[in-house]
Amino acid sequence: QVELVESGGGLVQAGASLRLTCTAPGRTLFNFAVGWFRQAPGKELEFVAAISRIGKMTYYADSVKGRFTISRDNAEELVYLQMTNLEPGDTAVYYCAADRFLVLTSTPDVRDFESWGQGTPVTVSP
Repeated sequence: QVELVESGGGLVQAGASLRLTCTAPGRTLFNFAVGWFRQAPGKELEFVAAISRIGKMTYYADSVKGRFTISRDNAEELVYLQMTNLEPGDTAVYYCAADRFLVLTSTPDVRDFESWGQGTPVTVSP
């Protein structure tokens, strides 16, 4: 397990963009599969996006496909979630999750990840 920290959330209007960042303080996320999940008020934890250990494969929920992009930086020390054309339905607490050994071959589940961050809130107003 590693400690994860999310940043970049905030309050924006519909149509705006935000970029969330996932980091592991004091170390890198090299060779870690990373996923983003979110939990809206009164709702269950929902898969958003995931990226494989070297960034070759990505997966997205249908609700965000075409609007959100998950990526790693060139050194593979950071993972981003670029969110564009935000909608009120995107309002949630967003969580970063990572696993050193997970090989992504399909859309992952929350149970696939050992390490989780504390979450960063995103609020989208109409």
